Amino acid sequence: MLATALAAALVGLDLQLVRVEVEISRGVPSFDLVGLAEAAVRESRVRVKSALAHVGVDLSEHRTIVNLAPADFRKAGSGFDLAIAAATLVALGVAPKDSLAGTLFVGELSLAGHVHGVRGVLPRLLGARERGVARAIVPFDNAGEAALLQNERITVGAVATLAELTAVLSGKREARTVSLPVASPRAHAQDDLADVRGQHAARRALEIAAAGGHNLLMVGPPGAGKTMLARRLPGILPPMSLDEAVSVTAIHSVAGLLARGESVIAERPFRAPHHTVSDAGLVGGGDGARPGEVSLAHHGVLFLDELPEFRRGCLESLRQPLEDGVVTISRALAKATYPARAVVVAAMNPCPCGFAGDARCQCGLERVRSYRARLSGPLLDRLDVHVTLPPVQLSSISSGAAGESSAYVRARVIAARARQAERFASGLVGGELNARLTGRDLEVAAPLGGEGERLLATAATRLSLSARAYVKVIRVARTIADLDGDAAVRTHHLAEAIALRVLDRTAGPPTLEATP
Repeated sequence: MLATALAAALVGLDLQLVRVEVEISRGVPSFDLVGLAEAAVRESRVRVKSALAHVGVDLSEHRTIVNLAPADFRKAGSGFDLAIAAATLVALGVAPKDSLAGTLFVGELSLAGHVHGVRGVLPRLLGARERGVARAIVPFDNAGEAALLQNERITVGAVATLAELTAVLSGKREARTVSLPVASPRAHAQDDLADVRGQHAARRALEIAAAGGHNLLMVGPPGAGKTMLARRLPGILPPMSLDEAVSVTAIHSVAGLLARGESVIAERPFRAPHHTVSDAGLVGGGDGARPGEVSLAHHGVLFLDELPEFRRGCLESLRQPLEDGVVTISRALAKATYPARAVVVAAMNPCPCGFAGDARCQCGLERVRSYRARLSGPLLDRLDVHVTLPPVQLSSISSGAAGESSAYVRARVIAARARQAERFASGLVGGELNARLTGRDLEVAAPLGGEGERLLATAATRLSLSARAYVKVIRVARTIADLDGDAAVRTHHLAEAIALRVLDRTAGPPTLEATP
């Protein structure tokens, strides 16, 4: 008898529906699996046979053929076990044939018949919903993320054992309901901007970066507070919308980073890879074309500390994600695409020892220039805001005078983003954030006027700004105006944006002079 169940494969975040065809007949006992399956899928023969035996189904006297169709792309992972077992139960007459209709099965089986969670359940369900699949059965371990889509044009049930699945298919019981609540974001009290003493220019740059979605470079000596400031950026970003949370959770699900039962990642992610990270670790790739750090930081913050210490090729691989907000990983038989809309915060010392301009610095001019040359011009162009941090004075630490809290700064950021969203909703521009405005949209959102154009033209000539840096200055000026609640971009907004191009203003190596 032939039975067909529905399974799903993932290429990046994109769904490929797979028909699992199981035919059981008389003949020499065997269990064959075809359809361009990789090792983990081929091993499902052993898992499925053993799991079925634990629910009283013996395949040792049958000839079993499993086909995964279509056969023109590779199937990887252990998430096909549940679909194979379901189709086998129907092919043997244990469950009625109509029990498989319109149902997607996702899950891995243990030898004893337990259903284990797998990576990528949420993106599978998102894709299945868009394809019109009405029902899905998933592992109870993945019930948390699956609950996000319950009743969203797809009915999701969970099972913990193969025995449960057999009862569900036979109509003896219903699958477990998935209805876990969405977690609330935790307070950022431990990472409050009020903890940062001094560094007013850097705090201002951080606020501008948060308000417009701009990438930020901080240059300063060890102990100036670069890492401390970067870790407080998520706390001044607006809360994620449900769509953003689902997108972030889907990426972490594919990467296998969701805790058991976790329903949603409600906080903006903060990723801080070490400078020894590989290309695949940073932008994605490797076995299965998994998402890298830049995608795991989607809708959050990617912090690159000690920027010049990263390998040159690794940094250059960031150029596409920084410009386009996506990462494309090409393989021989497939191409995976992941979103990568993160605010990138980079930090570096002004010289190899970190004390340029101080008596303690032992670095010669050539050594400093060589250190600075590790960062290419195209990469620096993609970092919208540059700010220099001076050494922290002991008096500012001991004075006890705290700066504004994250809550106050966040309120201004939310207000500035609301102005950007209003322009987008009204159809004036095609980008939700100032950092993404291009061409005609930028002209509409940020007309400079004669005086502003002359100021920017003079700055572009003196600083040798590239065309990309020229555009970024206008974007940053638009954000500064939004923070001021101003509908127009004034000359003082442009002047501040120009001042935030530190590495364009310094022809030589960066010093410890504070950003004005």
